[in-house]
Amino acid sequence: MTAELTHFDAQGQAHMVDVAGKAETHRIARAAGRITMQPATLALITSGSAKKGDVLGIARIAAIQAAKRTSDLIPLCHPLPLTRVTVEFAIDEPANAVICTVQAETLGRTGVEMEALTAVQIGLLTIYDMCKAADRGMVMGQIRVLEKHGGKSGDWSAV
Repeated sequence: MTAELTHFDAQGQAHMVDVAGKAETHRIARAAGRITMQPATLALITSGSAKKGDVLGIARIAAIQAAKRTSDLIPLCHPLPLTRVTVEFAIDEPANAVICTVQAETLGRTGVEMEALTAVQIGLLTIYDMCKAADRGMVMGQIRVLEKHGGKSGDWSAV
């Protein structure tokens, strides 16, 4: 990979990338990650009997909130007017895991990959927070961008 890092100026100082010259386009990013747990913890989530309530429902709202607050968390990230954020959870029973997939969209001058990734992380962290009394050994991982569309660099998809 020979691409230059865009968040550094000629003197090597961190800066926010100037996107003023970019065209506004419909931009979409999808990201996913998983949290693995003990079988009994997954059963609590799927049965809806966790002490703190509807784990996935609350994690969905947390993920959406996180997408909207990404620029408050990532220092050089542009604040974006999100037009849509969807959060899906899938249960992987053989792996004792919950998979979180987020799609973020905007009409703007920069991509929404960071918003999708942040939403995934916070969705998974919320599951951890709500279930930690039952299982402190949960493991989050495999967080990644699945695809992005729009902008000067065009479409990209993970293989």
